[in-house]
Amino acid sequence: MAWKIELSERADRELTDLDPQQANRILNFLRNRLAIREDPRSLGKALQGATFGELWRYRVGDFRIVCKIQDEKLVILVVQVGHRKDIYR
Repeated sequence: MAWKIELSERADRELTDLDPQQANRILNFLRNRLAIREDPRSLGKALQGATFGELWRYRVGDFRIVCKIQDEKLVILVVQVGHRKDIYR
């Protein structure tokens, strides 16, 4: 079972602002490690709190990928991408 990866406008903009090498590393993680998983939650951690309750985070080096997993459509929606020092602000 393969999951479909979708990028929000914000995540797409954040990826284009990154160094191309880092952006490729993040996209490779999404395509080659996360999308092929039976359960994408096995690689990430659930975010806590009222604001982040249904979101999951994935770690790629010093960068974090914040996603919303839509089980009914088999879609992983990438909401935000950024450096770990800035991502949760």
